[in-house]
Amino acid sequence: MIRRSLREWDHIAFGTCEDTIPETHAAHLVDVARRSPFSGRGGDGVLEHRRKDIRARGVVGVISAPGCQLEILPKIEAMGEAESASDETLRRRLVHMLAVARDIRIDAQTAAQLGWQRDTLLEILIRLFCGKMIEAVRQGIPRRYIAHEDDLPALRGRLDVTRQFSTLAAQPQKLACRYDELSPDIALNQVMKATILKLSRLATAPDNQRSLRELSFVYADISAISRTALRWDLITLDRTNRRWQDLLSLARLLLGERYQTTSAGPTDGHALLFEMNVLFEDYISKLLKRALAGSGLQVTTQGGHRNCLYENGIGRFRTRPDIIVRDGSKIAIVIDTKWKRMAPRIDDPKQGVSQADVYQLMAYSQIYDCDRVVLLYPHHHGLPDHPVCQTYEIAGPEGTNRLFVSTIDVSASHSAVSAALTSLVSKILPCPDADMI
Repeated sequence: MIRRSLREWDHIAFGTCEDTIPETHAAHLVDVARRSPFSGRGGDGVLEHRRKDIRARGVVGVISAPGCQLEILPKIEAMGEAESASDETLRRRLVHMLAVARDIRIDAQTAAQLGWQRDTLLEILIRLFCGKMIEAVRQGIPRRYIAHEDDLPALRGRLDVTRQFSTLAAQPQKLACRYDELSPDIALNQVMKATILKLSRLATAPDNQRSLRELSFVYADISAISRTALRWDLITLDRTNRRWQDLLSLARLLLGERYQTTSAGPTDGHALLFEMNVLFEDYISKLLKRALAGSGLQVTTQGGHRNCLYENGIGRFRTRPDIIVRDGSKIAIVIDTKWKRMAPRIDDPKQGVSQADVYQLMAYSQIYDCDRVVLLYPHHHGLPDHPVCQTYEIAGPEGTNRLFVSTIDVSASHSAVSAALTSLVSKILPCPDADMI
């Protein structure tokens, strides 16, 4: 099988060399990518099929078609990094961002066994799931009492009097019974089996295939439910099954939810894709919540929902800021995350910040009566060796409302990113409020 890795917004030429891809295989990959919701109206939202090459866009992950597999990695660069990071490093950074966004714990021992260098992102996520799954089933799979109604020759549980003297009135040899039975065939286990079955079709690494075969045997008696029919709403985590929380988060990720989708159709293939704009927003919001815990400030995401225009008293064009920081009932900060590369000031006095983004934040400032709004970008090695935090007065040199253009180094440890976000909020808020952080 042909395996190639590519960075977002980079291209790979057609050809037969190791750093190229055969045009027929590229066409199959593009066909699979076009079935993703991220592909957009023109079908080029994931992969752009050009005359001499294919070009990746702002969606990362793994796309597979018969005989070939393409891995698209994000450009997550460290502060002060002299040159582009290796594929292994980028996989580590991406998986750790996913872990924070989805509340998945990855300890040092687990991280050391994931095969960052030899395998693609898909195989790494499968290996992470299998490792956690095997550890969990060693302690037994969860069971719950399930209510049953059956007509039996002997009484079991309680007698259903109504049914006994109506439906079974002419069959006295049968008793209408209601009883509870301890069973493993519950919603949580059905989700796990659906994940195992799906990954069994996708895994190519021998150790992953072996682990999934063993897990399939353990779950042989669990009902096979299609992904669309799974009852996520019936799953409740408590002290008896808390150890399954990480696995449930991984199952949501791998079965397809907010970040990714699996595509299939006339072309045999699949795609595990992540939109970096969404992932960056969720990563920042989770760490910001941790950073501000206990400070009196509350962090909400995709909230607000205020209209920016009205027609005959009816709201039009509802807004939805990425992150809102509240101080009690007052909106203290509105943050909009942008997975874009800021330009060094020497090349562009606006540093690549688009007018549309600025207008959007100015509108948020007015609509939400907020005097502090922030455009937050990922830092990269082309910028100075320290976070950017540029302040602008809105609408005039004497304006009291401020727009901050800032960067954050997402390649750093989670604790370092949390500390950087705390420092950023302290700079943004007026002095009296900053004391509480």
